[in-house]
Amino acid sequence: MFAHNKRLQYSVRVSESNPALANLMLEQFGGPQGELAAAMRYFTQALAEDDPGRKDLLLDIATEELSHLEVIGTIVSLLNKGAKGLLAEGVNQEAELFRSLQGAGNDSHVTQVLYGGGPALTNSGGQLWSAAYIDSIGEPTADLRSNIAAEARAKIIYERLINITGDAGVKEALGFLMTREISHQKSFEKALYAIEPNFPPGKRPGLPQFADLYVNASQGEGDMRGSWNSDENFEFVSDREQFLAMDGGDGIPVVKLSGAERSAVEKMAARTRSNPDINPQTGVNLGMTGGAQGKRANVSTAEQAKRH
Repeated sequence: MFAHNKRLQYSVRVSESNPALANLMLEQFGGPQGELAAAMRYFTQALAEDDPGRKDLLLDIATEELSHLEVIGTIVSLLNKGAKGLLAEGVNQEAELFRSLQGAGNDSHVTQVLYGGGPALTNSGGQLWSAAYIDSIGEPTADLRSNIAAEARAKIIYERLINITGDAGVKEALGFLMTREISHQKSFEKALYAIEPNFPPGKRPGLPQFADLYVNASQGEGDMRGSWNSDENFEFVSDREQFLAMDGGDGIPVVKLSGAERSAVEKMAARTRSNPDINPQTGVNLGMTGGAQGKRANVSTAEQAKRH
């Protein structure tokens, strides 16, 4: 059960209306790296979590992410406040009002006209929020790693928003939200390493003959060696013949079919077989005009006539 507190987690102070900036802020409201996606990710994980420590952690962070959604949504609303009033009351002449919306850039007219200046569950490009942003799989060692990456991506988006923000109050609020992403990363990483063992994810071990194999599949200028493919940590394979049929077979796919299935497949193959001996005239040939292209088309037609 939730109870709402009317005081924000961080005091938002906006110095002036800026619909264009408001539109960019939507990236963290309804975007894939935004606060709603984070809250839904952690809430759904928490509901299915059996470990009491992880369950509590996920519920705490999920609830805080909703408070961050409120902060970023408030920033969007305040940045849109002035333009919202002008548009709602029709204070300016139509042409002047239209120019003000277009001049703001970044499709700010979308948030103004369609959503009345309030925050919308879209990203900054107008794409609707989607549950497809949530990639939880129900295995803590996999989900916690995904959560760490999600917090890292969100931090980067906040950094980019800070870099384009001239409003000191907005910059401060974004800095707070960015910093909380760092804290959440630390908590998720601690929770991950509190599980022993935590790698590989899941219960089943990998096949030992392939688990420590590094395949040098992209060869040429730029090849590098490091701990990620070192002889100390991996069996490094560069011989391309060793990439093929690594199971020891011949690398040719095989399927067992019943007699009826095999007969049907053979009939289908015979019916759809290509004839390599013909050069059929096509729409491309008909579209060619003059010169060598036309001659080739005529020769092709003559050859077909002879065959028939």
